[in-house]
Amino acid sequence: MGFHSEAELNRKFVETTKLMNVYLNHFSKYEKYALCQSIRSAMYEVYGLIVETQKRYHKKTTLSLLDIRHEQFRMFVNLAHSLGYFAFKDGKGNAGKDIAAHRFLAISRLIDELGRMIGGWIVSDRQREAS
Repeated sequence: MGFHSEAELNRKFVETTKLMNVYLNHFSKYEKYALCQSIRSAMYEVYGLIVETQKRYHKKTTLSLLDIRHEQFRMFVNLAHSLGYFAFKDGKGNAGKDIAAHRFLAISRLIDELGRMIGGWIVSDRQREAS
């Protein structure tokens, strides 16, 4: 993955984080220190692993950890959607199903795009090691 691609991955991650933090601020108050914290933790660990991978010469292990943590992040967000937390507004469940679906779709697209970029990085690293 070249410098430009890494910069694009960083930009996409920041965009995802900004949106996810807005949504997390609306989650139910009793989830602020449970699922919200797990989502934030996974999200920030993904970023930490992106930076770490960019700095390592041998990237295989760190890329594997990044891929795993990204999937955990995705699954936490899917769990929040399944539990109906995207329908909350200011800690109360009154935003509606349409808004919940829109929020989940918007964040899912960003998370999926991050996953595709990480997957491309993994393929690129394998090709680099093979040559």
